[in-house]
Amino acid sequence: MKNTFGNNLTVTLFGESHGPAVGCVIDGLAPGIKIDMENVRHCLMQRAARGDISTPRQEVDEVEILSGVKNLTTEGTPVCLIIKNTTKISSAYSALENTPRPSHADYTAEMKYHGYQDKAGGGHFSGRLTAPLVAAGAIVRQALLALGIKIGTHIKELHGVADRAFYDLPRDIDEINEQSFPTLDKGKAELMKKEIIKAKEAYDSVGGILETAIIGMPAGVGEPWFDTVEGILSHALFSIPAIKGVEFGDGFAFADMTGSEANDPYAYIDGKIVTTKNSNGGILGGITSGMPILFKTVVKPTPSISQPQNTVDIKALTNTVISVEGRHDPAIIHRARAVVDAVTALALGDLLATRYGTDFLAGGKTL
Repeated sequence: MKNTFGNNLTVTLFGESHGPAVGCVIDGLAPGIKIDMENVRHCLMQRAARGDISTPRQEVDEVEILSGVKNLTTEGTPVCLIIKNTTKISSAYSALENTPRPSHADYTAEMKYHGYQDKAGGGHFSGRLTAPLVAAGAIVRQALLALGIKIGTHIKELHGVADRAFYDLPRDIDEINEQSFPTLDKGKAELMKKEIIKAKEAYDSVGGILETAIIGMPAGVGEPWFDTVEGILSHALFSIPAIKGVEFGDGFAFADMTGSEANDPYAYIDGKIVTTKNSNGGILGGITSGMPILFKTVVKPTPSISQPQNTVDIKALTNTVISVEGRHDPAIIHRARAVVDAVTALALGDLLATRYGTDFLAGGKTL
């Protein structure tokens, strides 16, 4: 099983949802990067379950760094971190031992690992493993920020309720990065929360669309074919549970445009070559143009719902019906944004390390 992402800056995940701990190893991280643990906790809190719109499973998510860091500064050697699982209740999954939950990885995991995999809570396939991913991304994100690169994600749409578009990117990114429920229009946040509560009361769940903006990336990063910026980012984004679609810039809307509508004209303004619009989302030929990178990700509704659902007993080979018990989210999109930000940071860090060398992330200079 391949659990490692990256070429020059890599992250390897380990652990299971109901095991002792989940964690990761970050390799290729430059020496000399200062780590702000309060910021790491802030990012983990953005991922944390909260209130009626999330699962009742409340984890502390305290990060323990086992190697590669001294005096809160990276040494350049592999950084290993763990987050202990403190509130696991595996008994809720015993009744599902042989009945795969619809739209989960239960059946595909069974086919690949022949029943030897940990099944409780989804095991290694659980969204629980996004906790160390967020911690790793937070560390790399701090290095990117020192280089003038900012990342921010808001809930573009949730079950028919749409947020406003990005307008003032530096200000918008700063504002949503402080929010636990990230919308650019505060009123839309309340409407979205009501949709989540309605789904919960119906023993159902909802999904939506996240939109991410990146500012400060230099032009010329990325490769023209198999390691395009879109390819590397998509590789990372599709590793997140529940992400089922990614589009860059205007994405699928290009299908209804003419070339004159879709093209981004160039201009020389204030000593810089820029494009006067950004339909291509800051990437051309697989390489960054220096314009803001913009992309959207589709988050499907949480598959664990309490409504009766058809499935198969894979041992008896009979049709049956299950109702998933346990602690589950009526929506995960507000928590998933922290994971999208994290894997985006990891992907950008790897792209920059590939372009400029692994020591670049410790440079601390503005691009």
